[in-house]
Amino acid sequence: MVAVPRMTIAQLAEAAGVSVPTVSKVLNGRKDVSPGTRARIEQLISEHGYQRRRTGARSGPRLLDLVFNSLGNPWALQVVRGVEGAASAQGVEVVLSECSVGRTPRQEWLDSVLARRPTGVIMVFSDLEPDQRTQLEARGIPYVVVDPAGDDEGGAPSIGSANFDGGLMATRHLVELGHRRIAVVGGPRDTVPSRARVAGHRDALAHAGLGADLVRWGDFSVESGHAHGRELLSGPDRPSAVFAGNDLQAIGVYRAAHELGLSVPHDLSVVGYDDLPVADWIIPGLTTVHQPLLEMADAATKLVLALAEGEQPPVLRMDLAVHLVVRGSTSAPARP
Repeated sequence: MVAVPRMTIAQLAEAAGVSVPTVSKVLNGRKDVSPGTRARIEQLISEHGYQRRRTGARSGPRLLDLVFNSLGNPWALQVVRGVEGAASAQGVEVVLSECSVGRTPRQEWLDSVLARRPTGVIMVFSDLEPDQRTQLEARGIPYVVVDPAGDDEGGAPSIGSANFDGGLMATRHLVELGHRRIAVVGGPRDTVPSRARVAGHRDALAHAGLGADLVRWGDFSVESGHAHGRELLSGPDRPSAVFAGNDLQAIGVYRAAHELGLSVPHDLSVVGYDDLPVADWIIPGLTTVHQPLLEMADAATKLVLALAEGEQPPVLRMDLAVHLVVRGSTSAPARP
């Protein structure tokens, strides 16, 4: 396959039938360009792989754009702390934004990013469309994905955690306590972290020779943990343990158990995932898989800033280790 040559900004202008300043306006996210002209220039950029050179210091403060699919989650606060800590150490400011709908940012968000030309972008549990990735790359704006939701993320540099290992150790802990009927309330079925945690759970069951596979798919919210918990615990053949895909869903399972007159851990053992601060405050304390959110955020910040300086780190995709934190929500089953 013959590679398509990259265009210069002058060649882009000639091919689009516009002036060089007009192309420059599009590259800088300016609004005073007609939609048709903008679309024509963006198409040429996509086809010919134009990429602006990174040119060291820019005027104004150095910025990092940090975008979440949702900011209404205590998980997000941990990531913000990690990013801001690493960014401030290097004199970089952080701009927060939210996808609002789904896990893909709106084009309005991207337009504002292009206009302020940040040092880099960190996506958290979010996806970029191929044309959005092209627009960032064309402007020389590097981006890193934290906790990638998709299978490939278009080959984007990413920092995640060992989700399969976390699901494996959570369920193995329950098996070792003597539980034989273990349910899992996973997160969204269409995301890699959720599927990997459930896959680890299933692997632990298989290695123990257990055929029961009570799988429910939720959305990482307290509400979904509560709803699935009510359904799983209401029947006569209820599980003696539940592995929840995150701590919020585990809290929902706690509430369902309480409403049904079941006590944790005497009647039901519960394991969560993330090890948010609330896991140590609820009663009984939640046994959970510690996901190194602060370390993930720190690593992502350092990686995107290194890319912004033109460095090529030896590793662009990394999964950090997780470990199990045992508290009071798990014990041997009261009934065989």
